[in-house]
Amino acid sequence: MIISASRRTDIPRFHIDWFLNRVRAGYVDVRNPLFPGQVSRYSLSPAVVDGIVFWTKDPAPLMGRLDELAAYNCYFQFTLTPYGPDIEPGLPDKRQIVATFKELSARIGARRVIWRFDPLLVNRGHTVDDHLRAFAALAGELEGFTERVVISFIDDYRSDGRSVYAAVGTTGVSRDQQRRLAGGIAASARDHGMTVATCAETIDLECLGIERGRCVDGRLLEELGACRLSRLKGRYEAVPKDKAQRRECLCTESIDIGWPNTCAHGCRYCYATTDADTLRRNLAQCDPAGTLLCGAFDPAVDKLTDHRGTGDARDRSFKFATDELFPDL
Repeated sequence: MIISASRRTDIPRFHIDWFLNRVRAGYVDVRNPLFPGQVSRYSLSPAVVDGIVFWTKDPAPLMGRLDELAAYNCYFQFTLTPYGPDIEPGLPDKRQIVATFKELSARIGARRVIWRFDPLLVNRGHTVDDHLRAFAALAGELEGFTERVVISFIDDYRSDGRSVYAAVGTTGVSRDQQRRLAGGIAASARDHGMTVATCAETIDLECLGIERGRCVDGRLLEELGACRLSRLKGRYEAVPKDKAQRRECLCTESIDIGWPNTCAHGCRYCYATTDADTLRRNLAQCDPAGTLLCGAFDPAVDKLTDHRGTGDARDRSFKFATDELFPDL
């Protein structure tokens, strides 16, 4: 089983006590965002978890506790953009975040820290040329500390009348602007020993050396863990694309353990935070000792499905050592 921690919130920054408490407990409960009365329980045993993908903008609270993850095969999707408080009001100084990025990479290895330079937006304060200059400067800083960059272009997520485009003062990124951004970023990345991939984009940029990426990447977990991950227990079959994600997303199937409206970074472009009132209510319900990231399981109204040990194809992947079935890997 692959754990995503999490597309919906920054667990390393705001909920690391909760997560490591769940690691010690050996299981985690996850509420279904579409049907909140449905709660699933999953094992967090290292014997069952084949990989963990962390998503973060500032994992500083985790740095002193990385040893608690030593039993797991994991990597980080680490977002580092040129935006200031106008777009990302809750983040510390970017120089501090660069230092944390480098420290994390030095501790766990450059292949395990993927740099997200996204979402790319164009407005009066952030032009195409601004982005290219900022990327080149950051790439110079991060050379040797990462091998891969992920980019995407801002989407106009709408929720309860809220428009992401309006929140950041943009009308989108035109195809011409996308190609200019991608071309400049690809060239600069090559200069600093990095490859580039897109996240859930329809535009074809392969002519620039940019592939369509998988942020939750079973192939990378296989490489890092020197194994093959299979959907089936008895024979190898690749873990499929995550059908719960949008069509353009190529991510490998995983279990996301986060909850929306629980990230206090306050990024104006965020699709997982809908409004300040809901954010405040949810953060007040986040208990580091709880089994759920937000709120509590109520047996009177919630239905619990315990997936621990079931081994069904939907919830599990199975690890084959390369020397068992794939000696040539």
